[in-house]
Formats: sequence, structure tokens, C-alpha cells
Amino acid sequence: MEREIVVVLPVYNEAPTLPGVLEAVREHWAGEVLVVDDGSSDGTPALAEAGGAKLLRHERNRGYGAAVRSGLAWAREQGYRWAITLDADCQHEPRYIPRFLERIQGGKADVISGSRYLDLSLAQGPVPEDRRWVNRVVTQLIREITGYPITDAFCGFRAWRLEPVLSLGLREDGYALPVEFWIKAAARGLRVEEIPVPLVYYDFEKGVGRRPPRERLAEYLRAAGEALRWTC
Repeated sequence: MEREIVVVLPVYNEAPTLPGVLEAVREHWAGEVLVVDDGSSDGTPALAEAGGAKLLRHERNRGYGAAVRSGLAWAREQGYRWAITLDADCQHEPRYIPRFLERIQGGKADVISGSRYLDLSLAQGPVPEDRRWVNRVVTQLIREITGYPITDAFCGFRAWRLEPVLSLGLREDGYALPVEFWIKAAARGLRVEEIPVPLVYYDFEKGVGRRPPRERLAEYLRAAGEALRWTC
């Protein structure tokens, strides 16, 4: 299995947390780990290599979606069949990697997506209300468009079967990548499963949280419209 799957961490200025996350990943995964550095200006790249990970770098900051897409493309080029993505900011717990591996072995899905809302007993800490609101609105929209009974449109802890996913021609560079993905995946008939993962928030202002919620919602609606035009 280790020769078929790679763990991918898209990162941007994650020097404070990356070493600990890599160490935790190694406790649950003996195979290859790829860090996709999205133009960090701190010591993230050196820490990735010091932690034994492969390193793929963007010369400039291109966005979360671009880092995920680069990681998936690299994995496919290296001959992997699956990639498991998770963030390096301590909001995804590597101890759940084996649960994704179990579902991959089950062979019934093209994508196994973590959901932070399937089991709220796993939640750690308060949830930013603006993020919950935007997630709820967009997740409901995706459910209505795609027919997928998903509960969390935006969780980045996910296992991707590379061949069908890369055939979708994903283009979004920013945090709207999941919106594009769900709509195109449904149009192509990809099989999707959700599994519960903890809902963890430590830094409310990090990443997408720095942008006003209505601005984020507008971006997600734009991405949905473009993906729908692609499916026509």
C-alpha cells in the first residue's frame, strides 16, 4: 500500500507547526510524505526537508488550491494511485490517517472526504461562527447541485484517487478549489464517501479566516458558477 499512496501537506509559512505535524504523520504513516511549499517566506522549506519529507516548491505564493493541485499532479507523475491531503497547522490530526487507509482498501470510493460535522463529539475548541455559517451555506448549495449527501464541503483532510480526480481539470488556485471539485466530480460520476474527523480551530485569523465572510462566499459562488458552465 505504501507504494500506491502518498501523504501530501500543502503549506504556507508553517514553520511553527510543521515539524510537529510531520512527526505525528510519521507515527501513523511509513510511506512517502510530500510537502508542497506555496512560496513561504519563513523556514518552512528547510524544516520540511529536515523532517524527511519530499519538497515541492512554488516560487511565489499561488494559493491553497494551487498547492493541492501541484501535490496531486506530482503524486500522479511519480506513479502513485492515491494521495491523502491534510493541513500542517495542527487542525487535522494525523492519527486519523489509518481511517482513510481503511476506506481506500475498501475500494468503493474515488474520494474519501473528512467531515468535521459528522461527529461533533470529536470537536476541540470553539468554532468561528462566520466559518460555520459560510460552510453551512455552501455545503447545502453543493448538496443541491450535486446530489452528494455531504456534510462538510471544505475539509482539506481527504483521500483522492488520482486518475479520476486529475481528469477533472481542476483550475481553482484559492480556497474555492473544493467548490469546483464537488461540482465537477458529480458531473463525472465520481464515488464519494465521508468519514468523521475532529473539528479543531486554534487560530481563527489564519488562512481563509483573514477574509470577510461575504467576500469568501462571493468567491465560492463564482467558482460554483464557473464549474457549472464547465459541466454544460
